[in-house]
Amino acid sequence: MGVIGRARMAHERPGRRHPLVEAAAVDLRAGRLDRREFLRFATLLGVSVAAARSIAGDPARAQGVATAAASENREPRFGGVLRCGMPIQPLVDPARFAWIEMSNQVRHQLEHLTITGPDNLTRPMLAAGWAASDDLKTWTFQLREGVRWGNGDAFSAEDVAFNMARWLDPETRSSNLGLFATMTEADPNAADSEVVAGGWARRAIEGALEVVDPLTVRLHLASPVLAMPENFYNYPTAILHRGYVGEPLWEALGTGPYRLVESAPGEFARLTRVAEQAYWGAEIPHIGPGYVDEIQYRHFDPGDPRVKEALNAGEIDLTYEIDLESPQAGPQGPEARLLTIDTAQAPCLRMRTDLAPFDDPRVRRAIQLCCDARAYPDALFDGRGRVGEHHHVAPIHPEYFPLPRQRRRVEEARELLAAAGYDDGLDLVLDVGNTSGPWQERCCRLLSEQAAEAGIRIEVNVISAAEYESTWRFRPFGLTQWVHRPLGTMALSLGYRSGVPWNETRYANPEFDAALTRAEALLDLAARRDAMEEVQRILQRDAVMVQPCWRPVAILASQRLRGLAPHPSLYHQFNNVWFADA
Repeated sequence: MGVIGRARMAHERPGRRHPLVEAAAVDLRAGRLDRREFLRFATLLGVSVAAARSIAGDPARAQGVATAAASENREPRFGGVLRCGMPIQPLVDPARFAWIEMSNQVRHQLEHLTITGPDNLTRPMLAAGWAASDDLKTWTFQLREGVRWGNGDAFSAEDVAFNMARWLDPETRSSNLGLFATMTEADPNAADSEVVAGGWARRAIEGALEVVDPLTVRLHLASPVLAMPENFYNYPTAILHRGYVGEPLWEALGTGPYRLVESAPGEFARLTRVAEQAYWGAEIPHIGPGYVDEIQYRHFDPGDPRVKEALNAGEIDLTYEIDLESPQAGPQGPEARLLTIDTAQAPCLRMRTDLAPFDDPRVRRAIQLCCDARAYPDALFDGRGRVGEHHHVAPIHPEYFPLPRQRRRVEEARELLAAAGYDDGLDLVLDVGNTSGPWQERCCRLLSEQAAEAGIRIEVNVISAAEYESTWRFRPFGLTQWVHRPLGTMALSLGYRSGVPWNETRYANPEFDAALTRAEALLDLAARRDAMEEVQRILQRDAVMVQPCWRPVAILASQRLRGLAPHPSLYHQFNNVWFADA
């Protein structure tokens, strides 16, 4: 049968309420679950946002889109050119996107099955809805009728099957292999050393994906996963036409309201409205029609202070992000406003566990113990952000388990170094590319200062953003900026499971893998949170990284823009953005 199966039996379809929703409602009413967690849980299980809010006792907001922008969308206007300052990176196969900026260039052309809003709630996009089996091992996605590609072809289950087969094919070399790991198995035929080393030595389980009918697909998982709808809005999961053969993305067919017509790395990119056919999502409030005539991107390096000058001069209308501890974030001109949002974005100063000296856990632990994480939010983000705990699960994640705060212990770090054979200390090089601004270099230098007291001499090696972006997975010791994910388990599955493509530390611990799988499989939210204690403890104990803080996201935007809400992942969602004076 291969990767893609065909319909075998009748099964649940979207519209059936999962039995766990009522159980979660009972927990909500009893105070064991807060409203935000209930809404996320219910919507992941296929309940609409409006219905979930109604169950939660908030009928006044039940029909609205829960974003700060919703109240501004009462009298939107069409027209105008939206101009954004953002690094313009070379475009590759979307399945191999490794940076948000790449995906933003085509986000309004190539769409996703689902869409997660600034409120962290996941809603249908190209999918009309979904349903999960009681054990969360079978997911059925119903696709929208009437969606057309740019050439007039009807969007169908064959397009979804084509994309998923590519993601799960090791030859594609997509990070999605880690995200959909429960649909894959080790590939015994993998021989290419680069494939094995890169983490692509997995393949789809036979029959993992089933085409039920032209508008229905079904996923068969080896173990339960709650986050499946959110996985489809991870930025390398854009849906391409089933005829895609790797052509430049401005020639690729899309389902969105805009088409990429120009892209010059390091210079600019431009998207224009598709005029040939009506946009299918125009009447859906959380998607929107696409009010502006054109979206333009102008290249600015991360942290470039001129981006603020360009906004105040009216040359651009918003920035991709800004450094909160820099002149960019100082007093704004009359045309600009500062927008911030709490996120699970994180700097990870991670170590390659397969390379000396980081193959010795005593060395890694010594480096981690030198970190006083309390200093980082003030030093990097003007007091904003949260203190990190070196396990990549944030307090805003619903499954987060609060561990005792880890304190700086310099004497213990010295003892560990001596036991590892480094009585005279240790010399290291820490690479940083400032891929999202100079705060990353400041982060590295702060760790260097803190580690010096234990005899760990860290040279901070600043390279270009472009060089780091192309080599980040291979750096022995480097700072990588990890984007916000709605669930902590998503980040852990992408970055720390054994052998997955984005496992930049080359961490391989069967104990951790099993604990993460157990946590993902638990349907009861309280039990799931309790299970995450073990997951977080193992990752923190094995010290594959120093993760000192959670960083806030900030952008500058023109006062003229309406309908704009910054996304915690810095994903651009401009369909509902319009100009007050257009």
